[in-house]
Amino acid sequence: MDYLKISQAADLTDGPERKLYRLLEIFPGLFSWATLAVLVVFSWLQPILVAYFIIAFDVYWLLLVVYLGINLFAAYLGMKRNLQINWPEQCRGLPWREIIHLVIFPTYDESLPVIRSSFAALVKDGYPLDKLIVVLAIEERAGEAAKERAGAIAREFGDKFQHFLITVHPDGIGGELKGKGANQTWAAKRVKEEIIDKFNYDYDKILISVFDVDTIVIPGYFYRLTHKFLTAPNPYRASYQPIPVYHNNIWQAPFFARVAAASNTFWQMMQQIRQEKLATYSSHAMTWRALVEIGFWSTNMVSEDSRIFWHCFLYYRGDYRVEPLYFPVSMDVCMDETAGRTMKNLYKQQRRWGWGVENLPYLMFNVFKERRNLPLGKMINKILIQLYGFHSWATNALIIGVIGWLPMILGGDRFNETVLSSNLPMVSRTLMTVAMIGMIFSAIISTLLLPKRPANYGLTKSLAMVLQWLVLPVSIIAFGAIPSLEAQTRLMLGKYLGFWVTPKVRKVES
Repeated sequence: MDYLKISQAADLTDGPERKLYRLLEIFPGLFSWATLAVLVVFSWLQPILVAYFIIAFDVYWLLLVVYLGINLFAAYLGMKRNLQINWPEQCRGLPWREIIHLVIFPTYDESLPVIRSSFAALVKDGYPLDKLIVVLAIEERAGEAAKERAGAIAREFGDKFQHFLITVHPDGIGGELKGKGANQTWAAKRVKEEIIDKFNYDYDKILISVFDVDTIVIPGYFYRLTHKFLTAPNPYRASYQPIPVYHNNIWQAPFFARVAAASNTFWQMMQQIRQEKLATYSSHAMTWRALVEIGFWSTNMVSEDSRIFWHCFLYYRGDYRVEPLYFPVSMDVCMDETAGRTMKNLYKQQRRWGWGVENLPYLMFNVFKERRNLPLGKMINKILIQLYGFHSWATNALIIGVIGWLPMILGGDRFNETVLSSNLPMVSRTLMTVAMIGMIFSAIISTLLLPKRPANYGLTKSLAMVLQWLVLPVSIIAFGAIPSLEAQTRLMLGKYLGFWVTPKVRKVES
């Protein structure tokens, strides 16, 4: 059996293997819930012990904030530097003209203006359009409206690229999840048959970028990507990751959605510095050769954007990595017609991102099965990095914001009469106040990243962009820890999550 194609325990036919995979699916959620439960129970039974733990954890959090802040600033400087570089000039002397870029835009029911803006950005990028193959991948189940939108795009942009193709992913293919992975795999196979193989393109000269349909490339992006590919060591064993900045509708979106989006941008920026922790996310690029060799994206899971990296990592026995580009692409902040609907959609979006935890049992299971043929130390390190990331995502904010107060609430008189009881709030408050420097730093960086304020917004809106960071302590719980914990709980209980398409809404500026 091809274990690299596994999506969940039910995919396995062997009983013991299925039970092992199911245990591995249970583990992340069980670990997170056990951590929280032990701290709650011990806040009652051993409140002094928990109080010391909370103080130590607050110190750790403070040091982590400082460390991540340094990484964020370094990534910001790297991105700003790359935005100022003349990448066409940098590509001189390199065989860049040999490189063809295949761009796939999977779409479901996104509006024509959203799709059009992404295609217009390709034209404005500056890379020779005769070096671009562009695919608009629509879903049959989206009906005639999707075909009409695709037709409008074809009439406006179809003759601008070397090749332009519209693919229609059939509905109801057995074994597929209704999601982006199945759509873009169908599109990639069609373009392979109808263009790449038909016209005898060299597989080793093609870079494929799969973009969320709201992805707007910043001018110079494809030159930057080409330069990185041509100068990176062993470039065929790498994916290439830009930094997602959510600027398309940043001035329109509600404040809580902006904070959540900026927090994700900051995390992705910091990951570019810590390359050993970097995995593919959302819009990214890889070599066509690697994509064909592994058999394209998974068609039966939600987090296909990160699974493609882990699939390659295991297929090439650890000889695969993500190269950071330190270059942005712009996307949409989660937004709907009302603040209430935006809040609901934002939670669902964060839960879907948290569902990336499904890659952890996949990684652990395949390492166990192929342990004799893999660099075990490197594999274990990757597993621990992923486990730490998902566990801290689900628990850290709750430990600081909620559990930190439980010794005083549950500890009873025997704790409240101690000196530690009176000192715990003061120590925690002091440490967290110092850690708030990180929030101020985030506000500064987000302000520096902002696109120019539209003319119909005044200085009050700019002030709101700074003051919005006051909600960060609540945001990291409501739109961070809780949806992540729910995703892990669903996986633990076998309540598998389907693919949910984040609505793309932009208001027409007056």
